[in-house]
Amino acid sequence: MRALTGRTEAERLVRRYGKALDAPCGSLTHLFPEPAVLAGAEPGGTLGALTAALADHAVRLDPGADRDDAQDALRALPGLDARTIAEIRTRALGDPDVAPPGLDVPDSWRPWRSYALNHLRAAGEWEL
Repeated sequence: MRALTGRTEAERLVRRYGKALDAPCGSLTHLFPEPAVLAGAEPGGTLGALTAALADHAVRLDPGADRDDAQDALRALPGLDARTIAEIRTRALGDPDVAPPGLDVPDSWRPWRSYALNHLRAAGEWEL
């Protein structure tokens, strides 16, 4: 969700719809809302389309999901651009070899392009 909405909006969704933990763990106080909760509470738009697709399993982003199938399903949703889909594939599916569209990422970095970009971004040596 954060790749789609950004940090501030994701935090708002957690505060508004997330389930409070019985015993907070450090700064973690809430679980992120289930897709069905968000689909019902925030219908419409790209967020509504994505959460509805996740809730009815038209899109799978769980650890066992096929990355190419997930990408194809995400492409079918309205409002998701190629860069957001690449970010979801990297973050949610743990794909180590995604190069966001429009970036000149060397093929010599394969099969670790996602990891290389994240490392360089964290080091302040690469901007998206």
